[in-house]
Amino acid sequence: MTTVFNVKSRWSWIVMLLIASGLLLVGGLRETGPLTQQDRIDLITKHLACPTCQGESVYVSRAPSAEAIRSEVARQVAASVRTNDEIIGYIEQRFGGQVLLVPRSTGLEAMVWALPVVALVCAVAALAFSFRRWRTVSGDEISQEDARLVADALSGQDDRS
Repeated sequence: MTTVFNVKSRWSWIVMLLIASGLLLVGGLRETGPLTQQDRIDLITKHLACPTCQGESVYVSRAPSAEAIRSEVARQVAASVRTNDEIIGYIEQRFGGQVLLVPRSTGLEAMVWALPVVALVCAVAALAFSFRRWRTVSGDEISQEDARLVADALSGQDDRS
């Protein structure tokens, strides 16, 4: 009876740990109140790559092209006509898809993110299947000659004892 209680107790602790972790994750990722114009500009420019710099965001870069994008973002944020995603889409139309630091999650760009994950899952599944298959050896795989040799060896031991 105690082992059943311990198993139930262990699972309840695991469930509580998962719930607490999920709540902490949601609380940590949640936006905190309304954003100022400068907060919006910073947030948008952190998602855009500098067209002339290698691997820098528009937020960090001091190149003339990054300055131009920053001023365009500031102008559109000040106008308060477009959402953040619409402003990023507008900048993407003007400069092309390479201006996004994180590719969109639709179409061909989604495949670029999904294919390595799918390949990894398939590889792990194939390895698991192979290891499981190698681990299980059935009696049907023993040849008749091997069975005869084992039987002869066992009968020879019986004669000696």
